[in-house]
Amino acid sequence: MRVGLIAVDPGHPVLAATADLLARRGHEVVRVEGEGAAVDVCLLKAHGPRFLALARELEGRGVPVVNSAAATELCQDRVLMARRAREGGLPFVATADGGRMGELAFPGESFVVKSRHSRRGDLVARVDDEAGLRALAEQWAQEPVVVQPFVAGTGWDQKLWVVDGRVFAARRRSELAPAAEPPGGRWEPPAERAELALRAGEVFGLDVYGVDLLDGPEEAVVVDVNAFPGIRGQDGAPEALAALAVRVAAS
Repeated sequence: MRVGLIAVDPGHPVLAATADLLARRGHEVVRVEGEGAAVDVCLLKAHGPRFLALARELEGRGVPVVNSAAATELCQDRVLMARRAREGGLPFVATADGGRMGELAFPGESFVVKSRHSRRGDLVARVDDEAGLRALAEQWAQEPVVVQPFVAGTGWDQKLWVVDGRVFAARRRSELAPAAEPPGGRWEPPAERAELALRAGEVFGLDVYGVDLLDGPEEAVVVDVNAFPGIRGQDGAPEALAALAVRVAAS
């Protein structure tokens, strides 16, 4: 079996470990860099327009791509992401199209502003006052953004990653809130949060993805869904990804 990788960095730890596992089982792993690649299944890690076009070309020839180009693209637009989440019944944080960063007015209370289009190095910031808003507007004036209410939570983001129905999790210090006492140790998410992560995959049509949660006033709140994230430092993730590639290619 030939497994294709569409990735900016095929040496990414999870991809490299997955490729090694597949190679040891007799499969060939190749990087897809142009149209016409002869592969049996493809893993879509990169999300830019050129990479999505390659994924669509493969899909047009009947090659299964994980995740699909359509599902991956949906997760790049935070307005469409929030809409799909709400339609699917997920407790997604309220998200409004903010237009251009330079056009925003301070609403009188803290809020979170993010680039509308998710990408490496995008804008994600908490705004507490007029001065903070002006500083961001000077740097990101033409950036299309979304606006979300600030959810204080506990100061720790809850990161859940799913690979073919298997849930991995960790807590990471939030960049947008003062952290409380470090939780320490390996974190096992409560069953209802693992189930929420699995529901997100069904709503968005994803097999490899991440869900970012915060503790809201009444329930956990989803603040982001990421197609094929890094999943660094999670024991068993490469094995799950390798098994998924084999299963999808054989289906």
